Amino acid sequence: MSNVPHGGILMDLIARDACKYDVLRAEAGTLPSIILNDRQLCDLELLLIGGFSPLDGFMNEDDYNNVVTSMRLADGTLWSMPITLDVDEEIISTNKLAVGSRVVLRDPRDDEPLAILTIGSVYVPDREKEAQLVFGTTDTLHPGTKYTLDLSKATYVGGSLEAIQLPTHHDFAALRNTPAETRALFKKLRWSRVVAFQTRNPMHRAHRELTVRAARKIAGNILIHPVVGVTKPGDIDHFTRVRVYQAIIQRYPPGMATLSLLPLAMRMAGPREAVWHAIIRKNYGLTHFIVGRDHAGPGNMSDGNPPYGPYDAQIMVEKYKAELNIEIVPFQMVSYLPDTDEYVPADEVKPNMRTLDISGTELRRRLRTGAPIPEWFSYPEVVRILRESNPPRKNQGFCVFFTGYYRSGKSTIARALELALLQEGGRRTTHLDGEVIRQELSSELGFSREDRETHLGRTAWVASELVKAGSAVLCASISPFAQSRAAAQEVISRAGGFYLIHVATPLEVCRSRDRHGVYARADAGEITGFTGVDSPYDVPVAPNATVSLGEQSISEIVHEIMLLLERDGYIGGAL
Repeated sequence: MSNVPHGGILMDLIARDACKYDVLRAEAGTLPSIILNDRQLCDLELLLIGGFSPLDGFMNEDDYNNVVTSMRLADGTLWSMPITLDVDEEIISTNKLAVGSRVVLRDPRDDEPLAILTIGSVYVPDREKEAQLVFGTTDTLHPGTKYTLDLSKATYVGGSLEAIQLPTHHDFAALRNTPAETRALFKKLRWSRVVAFQTRNPMHRAHRELTVRAARKIAGNILIHPVVGVTKPGDIDHFTRVRVYQAIIQRYPPGMATLSLLPLAMRMAGPREAVWHAIIRKNYGLTHFIVGRDHAGPGNMSDGNPPYGPYDAQIMVEKYKAELNIEIVPFQMVSYLPDTDEYVPADEVKPNMRTLDISGTELRRRLRTGAPIPEWFSYPEVVRILRESNPPRKNQGFCVFFTGYYRSGKSTIARALELALLQEGGRRTTHLDGEVIRQELSSELGFSREDRETHLGRTAWVASELVKAGSAVLCASISPFAQSRAAAQEVISRAGGFYLIHVATPLEVCRSRDRHGVYARADAGEITGFTGVDSPYDVPVAPNATVSLGEQSISEIVHEIMLLLERDGYIGGAL
């Protein structure tokens, strides 16, 4: 990597390689390919446009090791985050990838070639060491640690890049400025002092107040620079957030602020991430950067505590201030004073002053239930956008997922629940019966563990799409393996509510309900891999409800599930 001072010459690979575009694209058709994942795609885009200057590619082994252990590239340049390309060993061996090989990196969404990587090193990292030193924890509740230890491939490939084209974005294209474009914009507007505000959440009145105070403090302007790449799991989608930013930008004094989007894959690495964010913002032409309390923190770990102190990020950025070549503006929490209708820094609040606040948890509750959100907290146009994207539970989709032995009564209960929900009214209801879905979607599959997992994955995808559209979805499937059920739950839960119902009807009762003699055929060896006979069933550890046709009536079971749905606000009145 070349030793370019932070904020110096941008490694704008798109501009550098523009004259070779046709040649590189033609060569890409002859090279082996690596299909990038979402995080790698974000990293590649920022490498190509210079957001990660001075990097000109994914890190070779020497740079990687130095960054992990000392937050510096091999040449001594300050850099706090490993930017690595993890690759499946099968791809490496099949294509004989080695030092000097050239490989095309492709967009996972449309298979388009984006860049050619000339491999400089192929290495197996110590991923546990990486997690401990970079994220400060090996607890996989940390999203950065989880990717490193559980999701990334065992081998990293580093090398320099030649750009073919940028990833295509069909959303908010006018707001996606490269570092060269933001620098040019500041020059055009004659903004010489600009402070960046990093965010992955919606903005409210307090955020507007603190950013205006930051602008006043530096006698400059504001760039609202939100992350629209990969953020923390569970965050509000970037489509909703950008609409909020577009609305709130109108609340600033004319000429004070502008908005640009950052295609970053966050690691939630706290102090190291704050340094990384500062370097990126310097590359975008910013002169100042707001570092907040618990900046890029991942939340609590398994022990109930966060991995970083609330001000660790500010301390670390201050430590490297001279090398960063960007001024840091510490985030000042602000409190609302109802008696004077104003926000003031928390350290200016006197003991006798009344304050009001709405926590993130409380805001989500009000959105979920439709409860009012006061104007002192947020602007009406922001609340309207959030309500459109976060309707009350009674308007959201959910899935009730039944699991149990063959002939345990899963489908019978699901059909009865369907009728109860149709009687309730207010939403579309779909029953995805396991046998019907197998016939319609998975007729080519058998009953091996792999085929069962594939079938359940298809069912989960269909269910998630229906839930996303606001439907009530009832899935009835044996789904004997805990790992597959957990994967299905993860997919569906991203779209809406999920309830796992274990239909624990005893095996002898299931056999007595088998009018077609399927169990007898399995006992005789005519059917193999049959759950409860020669294939195991993983009993759910913590289902939302456990029911049994051997002990309860259909109506009692349906009533129990309806009470769960009513408790959580999916049916009946608001909570």
